[in-house]
Amino acid sequence: MLASGRGVEMNSTMDEINLLRQAQRHHLVVRGMGEEIDLEIGPGDDDPSFSSTTLVGVHTQESAAPGEQEDHKQLLLASQAPDEGQQELVKLPQPKRKKKVVKKWREEWADTYKWAYVDSVDGMNRIFCSVCREYGRKHRRNPYGNEGSRNMQMSALEEHNNSLLHKEALRLQMASKDKGLPAVERPVYVKALMSKSAGSILESILRRDPHEVEFIQYVQDVVHSLDPVLEKNSQYIHILERLLEPERAIVFRVPWVDDRGEMHVNRGFRVQFSQVLGPCRGGLRFHPSMNLSIAKFLGFEQTMKNALSPYKLGGAAGGSDFDAKGKSESEIMRFCQSFINELYRYLGPDQDLPAEDMGVGPREMGYLFGQYRRIVGHFQGSFTGPKIFWSGSSLRTEATGYGLVFFARLILADMNKELKGLRCVVSGAGKIAMHVLEKLLSCGAIPITISDSKGYLLDEDGFDYVKFSLLRDIKAQQRSLRDYLKSYARAKYVEDAKPWNEQCDIAFPCASQNEIDQSDAIALVNSGCRIVIEGSNMPCTPQAIDVLRKAKVLVAPAKAASAGGQVAVGELELNHEYNLMQWSAEDFETKLQDTMKQTYERSLKAANDNELPKDNPEVLVHGGNICAFLNLAQAMIDQGCT
Repeated sequence: MLASGRGVEMNSTMDEINLLRQAQRHHLVVRGMGEEIDLEIGPGDDDPSFSSTTLVGVHTQESAAPGEQEDHKQLLLASQAPDEGQQELVKLPQPKRKKKVVKKWREEWADTYKWAYVDSVDGMNRIFCSVCREYGRKHRRNPYGNEGSRNMQMSALEEHNNSLLHKEALRLQMASKDKGLPAVERPVYVKALMSKSAGSILESILRRDPHEVEFIQYVQDVVHSLDPVLEKNSQYIHILERLLEPERAIVFRVPWVDDRGEMHVNRGFRVQFSQVLGPCRGGLRFHPSMNLSIAKFLGFEQTMKNALSPYKLGGAAGGSDFDAKGKSESEIMRFCQSFINELYRYLGPDQDLPAEDMGVGPREMGYLFGQYRRIVGHFQGSFTGPKIFWSGSSLRTEATGYGLVFFARLILADMNKELKGLRCVVSGAGKIAMHVLEKLLSCGAIPITISDSKGYLLDEDGFDYVKFSLLRDIKAQQRSLRDYLKSYARAKYVEDAKPWNEQCDIAFPCASQNEIDQSDAIALVNSGCRIVIEGSNMPCTPQAIDVLRKAKVLVAPAKAASAGGQVAVGELELNHEYNLMQWSAEDFETKLQDTMKQTYERSLKAANDNELPKDNPEVLVHGGNICAFLNLAQAMIDQGCT
């Protein structure tokens, strides 16, 4: 029981002010202005000091709109105590029970609760923490639920802000701002249904690598899927902890000379994440955004992708922050040669086989392989690419894009539907996106978009083979997608936008990671999309995945849907009898379809074995993660890697 004297009253007042200042120092983003929330902050028997304490105002009544003053006068607090002669007139009633007050979540309250935003859960609006995205009883006390006095709520807020997970999430935000990087609104997105074991694994990653946003995001997606597996077998917890640390991460400098004779230095990366299932296989990405976090995320994704496939391959990824835009052919060649001068010692047919990724195509792979061959002094199939004369499959470029379409057909077949006549939106305009378009046309689908970094091209009539040929020429000549409008005036190019607002049945994101955020996911749902086939690695943010799940949009993860290129073809190239053999298009497509079918069935079986319903929109995501992890875990146990 708290005393009700003026000394206690002033202490309570100062505590509130200090807590409010502490909350405001976090500079967190507020969401949901204008939404209604339920706050039980009236006096009650559990807090007798609440009714007798003169609360110090956060805002004066002038700050509220005139029409709202009467409705919310019990919530707006006087900034000064009234004169003695007026005390009897303004004394508030003291009901025995709490009063339930419905209040608009508006700017006045936003200043008070800078740590919070509003979202709906099971049909009820709740106040969430803006850092770790939890609410109410999910915390040890209830700082923003529908119970407890205001003092209790603010006290619980202080307790919450001292929790380990909140501090790590906040540190990650502050680190990105200190380094001048783009602000990440909620870099750590904590799933509500995560067990204690899974939560402890995530906390260890946060402590060890607090700045690696992309890697943390992907780890959390995998750990969330593995929650039921970890609960059944505690041995898997220790295996997963070891798996999440790559076997080796190589970071090196890449000096190169431009055409004017000036020296430049870029940074190179190669993360050989796991060789437990076989030699590493994974792409090289040349892009200014490339860093160790992205290399680790891509390496882990490739490890899971290879483990899900029917083949025996390890996983790796790497690249450089080199930007090829505006560079001459000779500058790109010199950079590639310098890059491989350091990396060659870690490559080999039984160790690591690099492949293409963003910014690395046939030209770059040719330069890399040529320098590698000169250094090691012999010709061996250690690189993959579309040039048959230096050991790549003749159809490798098409494999990933074709595989995405084959995977979509498998999903539709289970729904007793087919691709013919379905409207499809495709992002990106690289080799994967273009071959998705090509195979969609052969299946009778209606692709209507492609995109680049400046916007997207929309043809409401749909692309056909003649239009596709024009697009291919435009990309080959490195011209703008706007040139398409010169031949087809009915089409349009939308600047600074993504294609997810367009009416469609299926979406194929093939551009980059996190290209679909929460607002894009809402746009996809409103546009009628029912299936998302991931062509790029981790194209959806966690918030976007939540939106798609609630809307029952089926998501086919990249680890399963895009396994055709680096996995299926890569396995064939490792086999010497296939290595220099010219495959016919028919034989190749048959082999690719068989690979995609096996991957699809393995994902569904793993989901079914763990009692995940087939109508769950994330059944392929969770099933794929579980199947891949169990394969890796068994190999680690067999090899004594636990």
